Amino acid sequence: MTTELSFDPARSAVLCMDYQTGIVSNYIKDEHLLSRAASVLRQARSSGLTVIYVQLGFRPNFPEISPRNAAFSTIKTSAERRQRFTGSAREIHAGVAPETDDIIVTKHRVSAFAGTDLEMILRAKDIETLILFGISTSGVVLSTLRHAADADYRLIVIKDCCADQDAEVHACLIDKVFPRQATIVSAAEFLEATKTRLSPTP
Repeated sequence: MTTELSFDPARSAVLCMDYQTGIVSNYIKDEHLLSRAASVLRQARSSGLTVIYVQLGFRPNFPEISPRNAAFSTIKTSAERRQRFTGSAREIHAGVAPETDDIIVTKHRVSAFAGTDLEMILRAKDIETLILFGISTSGVVLSTLRHAADADYRLIVIKDCCADQDAEVHACLIDKVFPRQATIVSAAEFLEATKTRLSPTP
């Protein structure tokens, strides 16, 4: 049965987070994940939702990274990790490429909100509902969801457009943690709900 979704498309945004070439190649084991995400993005655009891409990026020599930051400091010291955030590896994966009217936000920390202009964009567009998915579930999705919940956004997570290197952690977050603050749906449920309830009048 499709989860009941009720929100105003004009005041809602889909956040596609960290779907970058260097991250996708390292995390994704599900060959259909990219196609599901692409379908969600196409339907979101056609239903009048704002589409926002969040990508992790740094300036040359990574001046944004503190040696005290346990999560990111190894990017400076590991050639393998540096390669994931430079050149073409940093770009959003071609399978979910942005279109002209989509918005791209570059972050330097785990959360999509930390140190970015995302909050300003959402306020300017009078957004009240966020539909989230990204890589990884225990990274950008968790951190962004927690911040957004505390900021009183209504939240939806598209569970099978999220991925994590640890399947047990992913399952725990999706099944036990996220439902406390968000509605959890599959890509198919989101597509059906937007198709039947949210498509603009011709």
